[in-house]
Amino acid sequence: MKNTIRFTKMQGAGNDYIYVNTMQYSIPDPVWASRKWSMYHTGIGSDGLVLIGSSAKADFSMRIFNADGSEAMMCGNASRCVGKYLYETGLTDKTSIRLETLSGIKVLNLKLSQEGSVEQVCVDMGKPSGIRRMETGGIVPHGGISLSMGNPHFVIFTDDLDGIDIGKEGPVIEHDPLFPDRTNVEFAMKTGDGKIRMRVWERGSGITKACGTGACATAVAAAVLGRETAVAEDREGNGGIPEAEYDIEMDGGHLTIEITPEGHVLMTGPAVKVFEGEIEYEI
Repeated sequence: MKNTIRFTKMQGAGNDYIYVNTMQYSIPDPVWASRKWSMYHTGIGSDGLVLIGSSAKADFSMRIFNADGSEAMMCGNASRCVGKYLYETGLTDKTSIRLETLSGIKVLNLKLSQEGSVEQVCVDMGKPSGIRRMETGGIVPHGGISLSMGNPHFVIFTDDLDGIDIGKEGPVIEHDPLFPDRTNVEFAMKTGDGKIRMRVWERGSGITKACGTGACATAVAAAVLGRETAVAEDREGNGGIPEAEYDIEMDGGHLTIEITPEGHVLMTGPAVKVFEGEIEYEI
C-alpha cells in the first residue's frame, strides 16, 4: 500500500534535509526513506531525513537520519530549520522552543523579521565533552582535536585548506579504529579577525555544504588551541574552554559560534525553506 507524504525541503547554510511532520504522517521505516529520498537523481535529494514529532520531555522532538540511513544524535543546522518549520506552520507560537534530540534537549531561540517570519535561530548546543588531542594512524597521520557536541567530531587545523583532498582523507578518518562509532571530520583554517574557514566530511553523508555541530566543534577546538596550556584530556566537562566568538565560514554559508563564560556553545545562523512537495511512501 502507498501513502502520500507531504514534506518540506529546508536548508541551513547549505546543509539540506527533508522534513516530515510525524504527528501527521507515519514513517515506519525512516532508514529506507532517508536512503531512497536523499538520492539526488532518483529521489528528492538531500543530506538526510528529519522527523519532527511530539515529546513528553520538551515542546517537540527531532530525529535525524543521514543519507546512508544511519541515525545521527544531533544536527545543528537541522535544529534551526525545525524551529522555523514549527513556528511558520503554526504548530507553536513560542519563540523559545525546547527540542528533544538523542543528545538531549536543545533550546531554540527564534529571531523574527519585521514581517514575522523566522530569519535566524540561535541554538544553545550545551557544553562540549571529551575534548582531547589525538592523532589518527594509517595513511592520514594528522593531529587534531577530538570532542563531542552531542555527536563525535575530529577537527584538524591546516594552513592549506584547498590543498586537502577531503573526499579521500575524510572517509579514512571517519572509519579510523580510534573512532569506534565513526566520526565527523572538520578541516579548518584561521583567516584572521575571529574568522575560520571550514570544510566538512559528515559521518554518514560525506562532503556537505555545512555542519552546525561541526562549526561548534571547530570553534571549541580553536578556543582550546588558543590557550597557552594545551589540553591533554577533558577532565572537567568542558576542559575550561575560554570565552570566545567565531565566524565560521563554510561552503554553504556562515554561522556565528559563541562560547559563553559558563562553557555553553551558542550557534546562530539562518534557516531557509527551499520548497514543499509530496512523495509516495510504500508501507
